[in-house]
Amino acid sequence: MSKDVKAQEAKNPMEDFLRMDRIPHIWCSGCGIGVVVTSFVDALRKSEIDLNKVAIVSGIGCTGRVAGYVKLDSFHSTHGRAIPFATGLKLGNPEMQVVVFSGDGDIAGIGGNHFVHAARRNMDILVICVNNFNYAMTGGQVAATSPINANLSTAPYGNFEYPFSLPYLADACGATYVARWTCLHIRRVTMSIQEAFQKKGFRFIEVIAPCVTLYARRNRLGDGLNLLKYYHDNSEIRHGADTRTLDIGYQGKMIVGKFVDREKPPFLECMNTHMKKALGDKYVPYGE
Repeated sequence: MSKDVKAQEAKNPMEDFLRMDRIPHIWCSGCGIGVVVTSFVDALRKSEIDLNKVAIVSGIGCTGRVAGYVKLDSFHSTHGRAIPFATGLKLGNPEMQVVVFSGDGDIAGIGGNHFVHAARRNMDILVICVNNFNYAMTGGQVAATSPINANLSTAPYGNFEYPFSLPYLADACGATYVARWTCLHIRRVTMSIQEAFQKKGFRFIEVIAPCVTLYARRNRLGDGLNLLKYYHDNSEIRHGADTRTLDIGYQGKMIVGKFVDREKPPFLECMNTHMKKALGDKYVPYGE
């Protein structure tokens, strides 16, 4: 066997999807973000999507680094602005498969209002949110998803603010696809992303991932393996569960699965239908 053939066989299949010159990544040992990236790359590969028609947008934060590692048209936007940036991309080029890949602080905290209105408008984008329950990159502050009683740098005696349930929020705002998994559910995350690629409208996937360096340390939850055991022992797959019942308590049970899968015309389709009725043949449908 020639050296070239051996080298080809030894090549990691992820190399075609990652910017290998930027590897190794900056994420901490035990962090789950890299695992979610692996699931995302696997979904891209299995879906056989034209990578020239995929764009990924991230904001600021630990998960915001994803855009810099994936070998796609990548955009690293300002804090909380990943979704409006992605909206502009989709409206500018409707043929693009636009993915927002960022964290809970960026998507649901700083960018919460953008999340609400993009879902309400049913913008045709896929949002993957890695939720680690805190603002990890900036010191472990209370986030919009931090469980009550959790210890954080801005809540040293325990958090007392009510957190968002992101699947419930996405459902209430009109998303067409809503799922939640943990980073332990590697294959299910991959399959969920594959499913979401096949749908239109605002699609939302939450992936719970450990923040070992800050959140776990402050709450004395152990290392990454301890947290993965917690995910294994305390996550329950319940497809179609009422999104009103999906709150995550401090070290409580986590309901995971696919909760919403419905058909609704996305934003551009609604706009074209409406304007065609209003203007008749004078209107040239946008994006067609």
